[in-house]
Amino acid sequence: MTPAVRFLEQQAVPHQLLDYTSAATHNRGIAAASALGLPEAQVFKTLIAQLDDGALVTAVIPVAEQLNLKLLSKAAAAKSARMAETAAAQRSTGYVIGGISPFGQKKTIPVFLAAQALAFEQIYVSGGKRGLEIAVAPQDLVRCCHARVCKLCREA
Repeated sequence: MTPAVRFLEQQAVPHQLLDYTSAATHNRGIAAASALGLPEAQVFKTLIAQLDDGALVTAVIPVAEQLNLKLLSKAAAAKSARMAETAAAQRSTGYVIGGISPFGQKKTIPVFLAAQALAFEQIYVSGGKRGLEIAVAPQDLVRCCHARVCKLCREA
């Protein structure tokens, strides 16, 4: 059991666990969607960014999208943002890259959720390890993680 699953159980949040196996790829989120037969728009990746003041933030966006750092910094009321270094992301969350979950992170890191998540009854996010996804209502993610819902991706 991962810290993400323990967190959801402690919070009594309805969820479903989905295990999968897929070949290593540069986009594990798209690989997860494919392996599970899920629409890419409904599968979300968890990214860790660093603001200009050094603070880390979590961005949860669709796997096929790219994080717009200007939109993230605006949502976080910061001058700028950049992707966090791998070691910092792993140390702060307690998860490895490709398995970072917005739930049960080692340290409390503010969470920003892409607005398109609210279009779905449930979304899929990492369960805290590679090969594990969690199906959860986006409203539960917002409530449990105190997530701020905002625009985080450029429109296609």
